[in-house]
Amino acid sequence: MTDKQPIPFLDLKAQQRRIAIDLRHRLDAVLEHCQFVLGPEVRELETALAKFCGAAHCVSVSSGTDALQIALMAEGIGRGDAVFLPAFTYTATAEVPLLLGATPVFVDVDPRTFQIDPVHLAQRIEQVRADGKLKPRAIIGVDLFGQSAEWPALRDIARQNELFLLDDLAQSFGASLHGKMLGSQADATATSFFPSKPLGAYGDGGALFTESEQRAELYRSLRTHGEGKTRYEVLRTGMNGRLDSIQAAVLLAKLAVFPEELRARERIAQIYDQRLGNAVTTPKRVADSTSAWAIYAILLHDEAARDRAQMVLRAGGVPTAIYYPRPLHRQPAYSAQHDGSALPVSEDLATRILALPIHPDLTDHDVDRICTAMLATV
Repeated sequence: MTDKQPIPFLDLKAQQRRIAIDLRHRLDAVLEHCQFVLGPEVRELETALAKFCGAAHCVSVSSGTDALQIALMAEGIGRGDAVFLPAFTYTATAEVPLLLGATPVFVDVDPRTFQIDPVHLAQRIEQVRADGKLKPRAIIGVDLFGQSAEWPALRDIARQNELFLLDDLAQSFGASLHGKMLGSQADATATSFFPSKPLGAYGDGGALFTESEQRAELYRSLRTHGEGKTRYEVLRTGMNGRLDSIQAAVLLAKLAVFPEELRARERIAQIYDQRLGNAVTTPKRVADSTSAWAIYAILLHDEAARDRAQMVLRAGGVPTAIYYPRPLHRQPAYSAQHDGSALPVSEDLATRILALPIHPDLTDHDVDRICTAMLATV
């Protein structure tokens, strides 16, 4: 390999080679029994995922977005309701409340951890109450880029305001806070198994976690057209949100090596910290937590510096990505819903943030190339 050959931003082929034997065995089992939707692999996966993150119940679904939607549907959230969420995150978090007729209320984030700012959240709730046009109903805390949100503070705010608290764990399955895996920090937790996630399927997939048996039962009904005890007993308006058995088989094969991959991601993140920390702003860790390192995001001085860095890195075969080039309240789909409140941190981050490759199949040579190339840009 020459030093100009591109480094993969994510190398799913290398991962597939590592798990090939177990993966083929599991896929062949699905092809043998032909229960392609909610087959035995799905039940096995739900048990394994609940055990992994220490949750009482796991309900698998067809995507992370569907997980968010089912969780809000179960609470009856809709027209006239306010759902508070960070302005600096992926679109799915905001689109789900709108699909249900509710209104997303955007909250600014911490400038160093990129997680939702609890102080600003409390202010936004009070602002909405004072305005009187919407009823505060829910908070969606996002564990961004692999790290945990400030869950003790978010729980206090939710409890004080009698709001449903939902954890959007789409990017951070495998992370922990205060020695406990994420998955039971909120009233419900939604995660995604999109292929690029730390634990990713070979297509869409997701899951819901909850400590409530009643919620889990409702989630299972809603993911299957609102059915009751039998297939043709329809108790409520639901959706088609079931997980395919093939995706469950893939995830079971990947889950077997997931702890090892998390350790590899952490090792790479520490090298980046050490090599780049004096040249760029590296990610600040949330106190007493571990990260799944879905994304390793640095901050550059300004947008021009980021543009220069991307150009130099691209020429050296080092891919980068921008998460996110525009905060949600500035997106055309959501700008009309925004009340005009200033969100300066989210707007500033969008101009300076840059993601470097981080995945368990990066070699030491790859990591050295990335660091060397990055240092040459500043």
